[in-house]
Amino acid sequence: MTALEITRRLGATPQERGSMGNGSCPDLFELSDGRFAVIGTDMTADLVARLPGDASRADHERTLVITRDTLLRAKSDIARL
Repeated sequence: MTALEITRRLGATPQERGSMGNGSCPDLFELSDGRFAVIGTDMTADLVARLPGDASRADHERTLVITRDTLLRAKSDIARL
């Protein structure tokens, strides 16, 4: 089994988005197996009851929130996938 690697960041770095510390550093990464990793705020407990009826979450999954700016700055990288 090949070790999972981060192959690239999608979008701007946290510093390019104005993050000056460790308190607000959401990020998006593409992984070597084609999946994506998200660094965000764990809002699972706050949002689980608000998920649409056709959405579900396994016990090992978390609902992460990232800033709009983080996703919008990743838009051009996502479009090239």
